[in-house]
Amino acid sequence: MSKTEILQELPKLTPEERQEVRVRLAELDQDDWLDDGLLTDTEKAIIEERFQDCEANPWTSLPWEETKARLLAPFKR
Repeated sequence: MSKTEILQELPKLTPEERQEVRVRLAELDQDDWLDDGLLTDTEKAIIEERFQDCEANPWTSLPWEETKARLLAPFKR
């Protein structure tokens, strides 16, 4: 299977399957892909927990553009 085919299949995976892929990639890269060693284990755990929450409850998250607009709204006149 080519890289292009793999990338096309990713959106079809369930949240659990995507998590399994993330874990396997982290194992292969020894977690270097997360931050090049700049994050603490606690920070990595927080990020992973938030990824899992977003995957499990996508309706509770806002897209970046909407979040950015809300943050900048008080400063626009």
